Amino acid sequence: MDVIGIEKAVSSRLGCSGGLAGGGWRTLVLLVVAIVTSAATLFASFSSSTGRVSIWFSVPFPALSSYGDVGSNSSSSWPTLPLSHAPPPLARPLLPLGPSSSPVAAAPPSPSPTASFVASEVLLPTFLRGLNTPPSSAHSPPPDTGGTATPSPTEPVNNTINEAVTINPPSSPSEISNAAEVKVPTSLRETDLQLIQAKREIAAAPMISNDSDLYPPLFLNFSVFKRSYELMERILKVYVYEDGNRPLCHTPVLRGIYASEGWFMKLMQENQQFVVKDPEKAHLFYLPYSSLQLRTHLYVPDSHSLQPISIFQRDYVNSISAKYPFWNTTKGADHFLVACHDWAPYTTKLHNELRQNTIKAVCNADASEGIFVPGRDVSLPETHIRTPERPDSDIGGRPASERAILAFFAGQMHGRVRPILVGQWRGRDEDMRIYEALPAAIARKMSYAEHMRSSKYCVCPMGYEVNSPRIVEAIHYECVPVIIADNFVLPFQEVLDWSAFSVVVAEKDIPRLKEILLGIGEERYMTMQMNVKRLQKHFVWHGRPRKYDLFHMILHSIWYNRLNQIPVQ
Repeated sequence: MDVIGIEKAVSSRLGCSGGLAGGGWRTLVLLVVAIVTSAATLFASFSSSTGRVSIWFSVPFPALSSYGDVGSNSSSSWPTLPLSHAPPPLARPLLPLGPSSSPVAAAPPSPSPTASFVASEVLLPTFLRGLNTPPSSAHSPPPDTGGTATPSPTEPVNNTINEAVTINPPSSPSEISNAAEVKVPTSLRETDLQLIQAKREIAAAPMISNDSDLYPPLFLNFSVFKRSYELMERILKVYVYEDGNRPLCHTPVLRGIYASEGWFMKLMQENQQFVVKDPEKAHLFYLPYSSLQLRTHLYVPDSHSLQPISIFQRDYVNSISAKYPFWNTTKGADHFLVACHDWAPYTTKLHNELRQNTIKAVCNADASEGIFVPGRDVSLPETHIRTPERPDSDIGGRPASERAILAFFAGQMHGRVRPILVGQWRGRDEDMRIYEALPAAIARKMSYAEHMRSSKYCVCPMGYEVNSPRIVEAIHYECVPVIIADNFVLPFQEVLDWSAFSVVVAEKDIPRLKEILLGIGEERYMTMQMNVKRLQKHFVWHGRPRKYDLFHMILHSIWYNRLNQIPVQ
């Protein structure tokens, strides 16, 4: 019906066939009808594009209106918004709207494709810009391969950065931080309640004195470990962030002395028992970057600067905290990283929450530097993988009765401890087989591995940092490890009783090393050596994870330490 028809119908209904005197009624009707018709037409035009309607009601930021037609379907027409005007990184508004706000805006609408595009365009900074032509591999010291001077071949690494990000970076790091500092609900999630209940059940674990799969004397409190492990298998869910470009993220290196981080990454990303696609169901969140890949691709040779790596980690975490709500909810306390390169703890310095709150599973577990925090962070075993196709090969040694060598060490002169050890004992005592790199003449008669298989005690001094792959090698070869590294937090120290299968010697006691070892009675040694053999299953990688193996022990320590941080009323 047209405007004239509407006017006639209204006039007839009111008994005004000729309109009002002076045309007033006709004018009034025309005005009202024109307004109603225009409003209907405008609403119909908006209804044809649900994205245009939802964007205005789901983003309560008036400043957006100054950026033009945000409903355009052309991505090239989208403005780049300053972070101070960006919407919060959640699918719904976090802060309650005032009385004058639209009731539609107060409800939690589903984000439209348009709104999602705005959020990703604004809040995802680039952390790989300018890295398309990365430097060559870093000139790091030769790896401490243990034994002969010739190291095992290392796996080649592709030096090309793929999938370059093209979003312009923010003008300063503070912009990202300000975007992430959004108030979040303080109510507990269902996953938090599950963790609280698990912690209570572990504290009330029934006493267990024997087990068909495990040897209780290896553990500080076997009942607690057993219950905690069972609950981890039943409850724990992990969300693995898909963000991050290869090879810096999602690209495990499976060979060499830093392979622990690579094997964990590979097995975690392939896992179907613990990994969930829905982050709302996750108890823990994994940051899948490789500290070794960062060193290879971002470190400038001979620069002696970790700044490029630190900047990457800062921007990577900031991008995740801006895109997802989960980091902001706990300030990173339920997130974890797994990194084995020596530099890994130091490169977290540019992001305070990453450094102070996140669970860091690192090989360089030095308690003296104020970065690694026992009870929160996890000491990651350093494993030297020579054959990635069979990571569980080359395990085993002679029985205790056939081990004629009292103590053995051979390796590069890294750090402060090894020169003291070698200077004190090299060539001075037949029982103390202490070398630098294993001399070729001796290696031809007995290899490095055979020395470990034939020794009672394998000396494991720190290198440049506190850890050494010799500890796990000694366990694999059933040789009692002798650990010389002050301030080293031993792997799985929160659950394992290291005094049952190892000897810890203070650095100052190196001159008394033989005296200390001879002071351990034969019966005690036999028990410790048998315990090392029983311990092996907890320090072995498998192509497919097995119950209680190294993958599960690392994950359990992360789970266990996360529970430690949760207060229970």
